[in-house]
Amino acid sequence: MAALGRAAPGLGRSLLRPGGPGQAAAAGRRGVRALRRSPVRVLPPQKERGAAAEAQQSPREPPPPPPPAVERSSAGPGLWYEKAAPGDRRLGKVVTIAKSKKFRDHHRKVLLEGHRLIKDALEAGAVLQTLFFSTVGHLKELPEAELKRANLVKVKFEDIKSWSDLVTPQGLIGIFSKPDHAKMSYPAAQLTSSLPLLLICDNIRDPGNLGTILRSAAGAGCEKVLLTKGCVDPWEPKVLRAGMGAHFRLPIIANLDWESVPSNLPAGVQVCVADNKDPDAQAETASVPRGAAGAGSAPGNPKAPVKSKPKAAPEHKDEEGVAGVCVPELAAQYYYENWAQTPVAVVVGGETHGLSPDALHLAASTGGKRLVIPVVPGVDSLNSAIAAGIVLFEGKRQLLRRHKQEDERQKFPVVG
Repeated sequence: MAALGRAAPGLGRSLLRPGGPGQAAAAGRRGVRALRRSPVRVLPPQKERGAAAEAQQSPREPPPPPPPAVERSSAGPGLWYEKAAPGDRRLGKVVTIAKSKKFRDHHRKVLLEGHRLIKDALEAGAVLQTLFFSTVGHLKELPEAELKRANLVKVKFEDIKSWSDLVTPQGLIGIFSKPDHAKMSYPAAQLTSSLPLLLICDNIRDPGNLGTILRSAAGAGCEKVLLTKGCVDPWEPKVLRAGMGAHFRLPIIANLDWESVPSNLPAGVQVCVADNKDPDAQAETASVPRGAAGAGSAPGNPKAPVKSKPKAAPEHKDEEGVAGVCVPELAAQYYYENWAQTPVAVVVGGETHGLSPDALHLAASTGGKRLVIPVVPGVDSLNSAIAAGIVLFEGKRQLLRRHKQEDERQKFPVVG
């Protein structure tokens, strides 16, 4: 009876509604069926809904293929290398980028090719990053300690051949950190044979000429080589090939402006210039036309002594022919006459633009001379690389003779 009493009020209210209890039950059943037909949706945040809509509109792209498994092999105790999978484009990408001067300067990386060049670089302390090779036998010919710190990749010889600049590729291409001359360890034989003889390259823009000049400088025992702005990049592949390892035998300081050249020279140095200006024609012209300051001379009378004295500074004409900077006249003499004092620097100009006015001013400020290489009249000026070799080895001969004379005086002093 108590339960019936508690249910009575609810029952009374349902009876008082229009339609009675039957209509209320029917409405409840319709609500349940509606919930079954359209269930409640949980909406994601606005950002996720937008991404989902874009994904539905754009066609689905196939997922990227998984990277190929790296196959590693051993070339000796602690010396591991990986084999490049088919379609591996690392070699071509690296070679293409490393040949760009902008890349070399920005990322400070250089490309070396060939067994001898890579071995010379490693022995001098250059840092190898990646070495591409075609046969494991190439690794056994290189310093093992340096190879263990690098990434070694074995590729097909056909791949190296397709990207190589050499006529007969050797199957070795290395990517090195750009060497710093202050951190290099040059060969002991080079250091013991070094002379107080320096070379300054002015507007040498041909890669083959610059590489040959660097090789001559190393062979003559130069202390260092300075390259002014306007010279070709010494780390260009063509320069490296022509240099035949000279880059790793003596310091090469590149991209110098003329204001910073004196700070890279020893104290008391005398700077001489190799010039092709005919000393017999000095009285006929008062200017030094651009392009005439090359490397050899064709005097009308090769047997006549050159006794040129400093004169008033003439005006130097630029490429448009407008007179501008005044350049000094230097005392001229033949290259085989005595000029190599201790220490001495030689400036060699390019064949096209020749010596710059800054080079002549530097020589004049140090009491330097203009060195003339006589050639047969009518013959054009000598190639810059050939002239540099002639002057440098003559300077070496004179310095060694001077050192020998000084040693003899110390051994056998003259008694007064």
